[in-house]
Amino acid sequence: MGFSTTHLIIFLVIIIVIFGTKKLRNIGSDLGGAVKGFKDGMKDGTDRAADASAAPAQQVGTAGTAAKETIDVEAKTKV
Repeated sequence: MGFSTTHLIIFLVIIIVIFGTKKLRNIGSDLGGAVKGFKDGMKDGTDRAADASAAPAQQVGTAGTAAKETIDVEAKTKV
């Protein structure tokens, strides 16, 4: 009790008559843009995860320079 090729062709013709080719083209391009955005988001997510694992190594290297620039507030006296 499945669909045959003839059923699918009739179904597609009815869909084209109802929506029109321009509307179907817009729906197709919107769907393609959504899939592309999803793939880019997934790729950015893996890049961010790799950056997050590399971030502690960068903070350790900059800790020495940050200590030289730190001002001890309690040791400073007002004149």
